[in-house]
Amino acid sequence: MQVPHHVFKAYDIRGLSKGEITQAFAYALGKAYVTFLTKENPGVDLRVVVGHDMRETSPVLEEFLIKGLTECGADVFQVGLVSTPAYYFSVGHLEAQGGLMVTASHNPAQYNGFKVVRAKAVPLGGESGFEQMRDIMEQETFLVTEKQGIVTQIEAIPEKAAEAEITYAGDALIKKFKIIVDSGNGMGAQYLDALFEKINVDVTRMYWDMDGTFPNHESNPMKEETLIEMKKRLIEEQADLGIATDGDGDRIFFIDNTGKTVEPAIIRGMLAQVMLRRFPGSTICYDVRPGKITKDLIEEAGGKPSLTKVGHSLIKAQMREVGAMFGGESSGHFFYRYPTGIYEGPVTAIIQILQELTASGKTFSELTAPYYRYFHSGEINYVVEDKEATLARIRVAYADADLMELDGLTVTYPTYWFNVRPSNTESLLRFTLEAVDQATMEQQRDEVIHLIQSAS
Repeated sequence: MQVPHHVFKAYDIRGLSKGEITQAFAYALGKAYVTFLTKENPGVDLRVVVGHDMRETSPVLEEFLIKGLTECGADVFQVGLVSTPAYYFSVGHLEAQGGLMVTASHNPAQYNGFKVVRAKAVPLGGESGFEQMRDIMEQETFLVTEKQGIVTQIEAIPEKAAEAEITYAGDALIKKFKIIVDSGNGMGAQYLDALFEKINVDVTRMYWDMDGTFPNHESNPMKEETLIEMKKRLIEEQADLGIATDGDGDRIFFIDNTGKTVEPAIIRGMLAQVMLRRFPGSTICYDVRPGKITKDLIEEAGGKPSLTKVGHSLIKAQMREVGAMFGGESSGHFFYRYPTGIYEGPVTAIIQILQELTASGKTFSELTAPYYRYFHSGEINYVVEDKEATLARIRVAYADADLMELDGLTVTYPTYWFNVRPSNTESLLRFTLEAVDQATMEQQRDEVIHLIQSAS
């Protein structure tokens, strides 16, 4: 069959619902997944978890996915409508050999896709399974078997997943906060409802109906424009904090009592310190994009910082490799080493932030104020046809700096540092710079921008 190669991303599968992520694609993907997983688990009767998000095309894609899985002999645990963290939980909880979730994460409504894992929610990705599965689909070299898989409906996974995250967070005191929460019509509403049944807080819910057409705004809180209404409401109601989640619920953002988005690097550092109190001296992973406050807070708490490439699957892989207890990505992913696997724990993160606020006796803005030590450009994307040539020019221009090529190019001077990395799927360079003061940030940001633009 013809397979659009570009839908196989570095960390998941995503494409347009019309013409790319079709019923035929889902059916073939199910068959290819069993064929691939059988080679990794010879002689094992495969058990595979399947779930879906709230997008309009997700239920029918799930139906054809399951058809492909069962025709190739896999038994399916169908967990229904779930957030991505609950799906990850279910794979470990049900002791399955793997799983697939129908979701396009925070992408707009016209997209859909799949998040694919092995046992204990270990992700598949571009070079760790997707290439082989894509080839199997193209060549139609599917496993042939007389065994017909059985589908078992599994109830209450969202509630069990939330309960597991709550238990893992610890039982420190949480006072009664006033919180504004915007789920962006995404899956976060599901676990947030489960959480708010367990803790005594005053909650104002916004855009709560799970609706894959996203009628109010794009379900991507990394974009500040999606937070405008929530921040306005927060100020009007004099709330203590705001929380925003993305389409499939695996990313979470916090807003302080003044209506300011708390930088994910600060949240990551605060959560790292919480985990280091529980696991003294342990390793904490964080991605290569500038966010030096995370490293500062890890080291100040006696932890071991471990720098990773960008991408949830790559961070999780390094966490397994180095035995890290916690990890975080600059885009709002926060990972915990749960008994059921290493994956995002938004409920755990919320509880631990509320516990920290309670213990401090401070407002959110007062608590985080000391952590704004550096000045950040934000991520800036540039269309560049020859990405490697542009990186080479930057390397020459900053040859006297401390250079690192873990993921793209990281350039470090005493007063500023930046990372430029190529997109895996587009003709883009992604640039982020941080400095010790605003003037240095702006000056050095503009110099790098000029260099990139002159090369493109």
